[in-house]
Amino acid sequence: MAFVFRVAMQFVALLLSLLGWVLSIITTYLPHWKNLNLDLNEMENWTMGLWQTCVIQEEVGRQCKDFDSFLALPAELRISRILMFLSNGLGFLGLLVSGFGLDCLRIGERQQELKKRLLILGGILFWTAGIAAIVPVSWVAHRTVQEFWDETIPEIVPRWEFGEALFIGWFAGFSLLLGGCLLNCVACSTQAPLASGLYAVAETRCPCLENATAGPKV
Repeated sequence: MAFVFRVAMQFVALLLSLLGWVLSIITTYLPHWKNLNLDLNEMENWTMGLWQTCVIQEEVGRQCKDFDSFLALPAELRISRILMFLSNGLGFLGLLVSGFGLDCLRIGERQQELKKRLLILGGILFWTAGIAAIVPVSWVAHRTVQEFWDETIPEIVPRWEFGEALFIGWFAGFSLLLGGCLLNCVACSTQAPLASGLYAVAETRCPCLENATAGPKV
């Protein structure tokens, strides 16, 4: 029963981490980190992502333009690109490493200590991937709030607001963190079956040893 529960928790942790990794990739390329609605022209909406800026018009549709230069971007967008790529890469490595450490796989059945270490390493990779996803999203959100309430900007100037990608990125980061925590908790609570097996062998051998060492009854 304990083995079934442990395997189920490993699957839940892996599914949470997989969901967070997929959402992190979507967040990286989704051009909706910031939204801008024009009061003067309600039929035109602007969106901004890490790679391009798009304008949505009812008559023309969506038109997007990629950023010309990486160095010309604001600091939060430059760092966000790097951290999101780091999050995607670490999440992929975490899936590979923790996948080989699952108890349901017959690969390395006699190397339970190695599988336990793989699960712990996978959990740490998921932690790092989650933090790498939360930091850029939170940074861009913080800068958006600062610019929105900046009193030096005239009120007539439109201001950027939160886009859908920020909320997806937060959900992705917390899914990776939760999956990594759950994976490490399951791995650390796992007892080495080899040790219990040796204990059982020793326990079965004790009566034999006692009979051998006991003297003849008078």
